[in-house]
Amino acid sequence: MKPTLADATRGRILFGGDYNPEQWPEETWHEDVRLMKAAGVNSVTLGVFSWAKLEPVPGAREFAWLDRLMDLMHGNGIGVVLATPTASPPPWLGRLHPDTLPVDQDGRTEWWGGRQHFSHSSTTYRRHAAAITEDLAARYANHPALTMWHINNEYCTYDWSNQAAARFRTWLQRRYGTLDALNTAWGTAFWSQGYGDWAEVHTPRHAHYLRNPAQVLDFKRFTSDMLLECYLAERDIVRRHTPHPPVTTNFMPLWAGQDAWRWAEEEDVVSVDLYPDPRDPLGAQHAALVQDMTRSQARGPWMLMEQAAGPVNWRGVNHPKPRGLNRLWSLQAVARGADAVCYFQWRQSRQGAEKFHSGMVSHAGEQGRTYQEIQRIGAELAGIGPEVAGTHTANDLAILHDWHSWWAGAHEGRLSTEVDHPQVLTAWHRALWESHLTADFAHPEHGLTAYKLVVVPQLYALTDSAIDNLLAYVHQGGTLVSGFLTGVADEDDRVRPGGMDARLRELFGIRTLHEWWPLEERERVECEGFRGTLWSEEIERVADGAETVAAYKGGELDGLPAVLRSGRAWYVSTLPEPSDLRELLSRIAAQAGVRPVLDGLPPQVEAVRRGEALFLLNHAREPVTVPVPGTHRDLLTGATVADEITLGRYGAAVLKP
Repeated sequence: MKPTLADATRGRILFGGDYNPEQWPEETWHEDVRLMKAAGVNSVTLGVFSWAKLEPVPGAREFAWLDRLMDLMHGNGIGVVLATPTASPPPWLGRLHPDTLPVDQDGRTEWWGGRQHFSHSSTTYRRHAAAITEDLAARYANHPALTMWHINNEYCTYDWSNQAAARFRTWLQRRYGTLDALNTAWGTAFWSQGYGDWAEVHTPRHAHYLRNPAQVLDFKRFTSDMLLECYLAERDIVRRHTPHPPVTTNFMPLWAGQDAWRWAEEEDVVSVDLYPDPRDPLGAQHAALVQDMTRSQARGPWMLMEQAAGPVNWRGVNHPKPRGLNRLWSLQAVARGADAVCYFQWRQSRQGAEKFHSGMVSHAGEQGRTYQEIQRIGAELAGIGPEVAGTHTANDLAILHDWHSWWAGAHEGRLSTEVDHPQVLTAWHRALWESHLTADFAHPEHGLTAYKLVVVPQLYALTDSAIDNLLAYVHQGGTLVSGFLTGVADEDDRVRPGGMDARLRELFGIRTLHEWWPLEERERVECEGFRGTLWSEEIERVADGAETVAAYKGGELDGLPAVLRSGRAWYVSTLPEPSDLRELLSRIAAQAGVRPVLDGLPPQVEAVRRGEALFLLNHAREPVTVPVPGTHRDLLTGATVADEITLGRYGAAVLKP
């Protein structure tokens, strides 16, 4: 049985962050420990970017400084998430071994001087990464401070180099077996692209005009698989030395380069980095989407590996978090399943590219507002941890998402560059979030029978297995709502006859899909009861057995179905404006028996149940009163709450009967 996050948390919520003490004189370490203990920090991540410190010249091993740090942490009751340092190779590796450096699609080498400058396909890189990982794991296998392994960091490297091309050919040979099968899958009869020798197959580099979309799709699959191979190699090394501590690597939210469903199956702990914009009025909704997706990948508690205590450094304008927002968003993560709330980084750097990225201890020091807020958050998480850690609440609602479908739908020759998969996904999640409905995420081939309602914002490409799964779900009594451009193509990005799979057309009551009518950025299409954005479709419904819930009004599509319903299956052929989509989905959800955890919630208040605890989160600057029938205890304050509670600016409560 593989380790879990519970093996590291031990009934607590982990609280801390990336600690990079090699940036500071050693006397600062003891000051850091004092501040950590005062803030309730119980976990730090060490070594993420320490390769050059650990191996300053080829073959050297400088572990003495890390020995002292591991001992210091253990002596003060702080656990260590020990990282393999392989995300940022030292300069000597690139200088001595240029094959370790990635190449972009224009043939330019990506040099050292930043980070993530490694070729996932380089055998030299993999050999050196394995060697430092081996020695690190052997040295600290029995150290009592070790609680978890963190492999690499934010895997996000693409590579179009010759060595990547060689591995790509091998990957394709395993996938297709023969060139004939490859040519069929890629549709190379178009534009005279037929391959007669494997040596002709390359990574999809810069081309005069549009590149083959099936080739690009497979390259994205290949990239995810190559990065996963790098992760698995290091994971297996540390597991061999230390079978009990769980292993993780941190996802970036909704990053296009990883099939996170597949990756999550290989992790003991699913973790993510999350940086909503504090000036974005929908920042909390973005965070909720990422948290829901991560919880679903983990199938239970998960780890918030990184967030910002204040401003980041990579936006055009980097705003701090207003007073109270850091606390609110940290509690939101716990509400949606996080058993670890961590930051990048502990102490704000004085030099380097991220010296203006905030830390738990800012440049203002312990008297600064940031650290004062960190102290409060640490104390509150310590208080609620024993009540909520390890708990998980099943939901009645699932949103379907698939990276392969996203990759296929994002090809250069699509009908509208205005249609962006994350944008559509966010719009549908927002409609549910504003309806106070908490959703899981699921892969279209996952079992869906536990859900009363399944929504498909957009799945451009679907396998036959996925389509059969959706049909079976509806036929077994589930309610399905699908957005536009779903089921258009198969897994090879081959358009299905009729422009949508025939089984789906029958399910939704569509006789014929005549034309797609994409809309301009600010264009709107009038429909009965609402206005549509982004997209519209010329569809003809089946005469009997399907209901036109709303028709288009005016223009070329006048009188044709905009929203169709056939039994328990709904099809929405445009993207209704936010309030209209919210009204539509909340109405369908109610009919399917899916309801908020509380009635009468103010619009700015988020209510999420985790186990027996009810989290109430006020995302507004103004106080608000929330009805909570019955008597409860607020785990944050210890106060008794009867029938209602007032939440202040960015206020929160965690209620238990």
